[in-house]
Amino acid sequence: MPYLALSAPRWSWQQRTGLVLMGLLALWALLGPWLVDASPIEQNLRNQLAHPGAAHWLGTDVLGRSWLARLAHATQLSLGMAVLAALSAAVPGTLLGVLAAWRGGRVERTLVMLADAVLAIPGLLLVLLIAALAPGQLWALYVGMATAMWVEYFRVCRAMARPVLVGDAVQASRLLGFGRAYVLRRHLLPALAPTLGTLLAFTTAQAVLALAALGFVGVGAQAPTAELGLMITEAMPYYEEAPWLIAAPTAVLLWLVAAMMLIQPEREAA
Repeated sequence: MPYLALSAPRWSWQQRTGLVLMGLLALWALLGPWLVDASPIEQNLRNQLAHPGAAHWLGTDVLGRSWLARLAHATQLSLGMAVLAALSAAVPGTLLGVLAAWRGGRVERTLVMLADAVLAIPGLLLVLLIAALAPGQLWALYVGMATAMWVEYFRVCRAMARPVLVGDAVQASRLLGFGRAYVLRRHLLPALAPTLGTLLAFTTAQAVLALAALGFVGVGAQAPTAELGLMITEAMPYYEEAPWLIAAPTAVLLWLVAAMMLIQPEREAA
């Protein structure tokens, strides 16, 4: 049966490299704030724009705050919110996609119309509209990102679930009297899991970049919160005298984008 090959994917070396990079970034987000013995908001105006050194590995900003501490907390905030938003989008998106493929008819048409209505609004604009309900509140950004991303899971799962449901294995299970829970656990989820794993990494990275973009233009996280986009905005006026300040959060975002691009499955040549 063709879909069984999806349950045991062969990861390429590029995908393994991407997973390692994403894992290292997640480890830094998890442990960084505890490893860096400094407060991300404590100011020391006598130590403004200090150069990187033993006391502060990435120097300090214009308010004398440890840039490494802010980077650690910003990575944790951005990646934590992104993972939470991606998971919150993945669960309903996957279930609704499976439901649409399983039931078909009016149920599928209604769900497809709902997904198309969400897709009609650009994702970043949808996040901005929801965030406008509670300016500066992180929960509004989280709700906006989850609302914008569930459609991707819905469309992918709906497209992948349909050939599985009409396959010989599922039909045999139904003839033998197995219920829907068995079909979902034994056939559908193993077929969807590899693609969902890749999509989860991709949407998590998308959410981090969206959060950084909103922080960069001043409508996301607000000072003194440590957030990657906001850190870039704070460092821009001092890029000539302290270029390492803008380089640090930018490097984290580049690391994330590189991991995201490597994790994506390779396309076969035509």
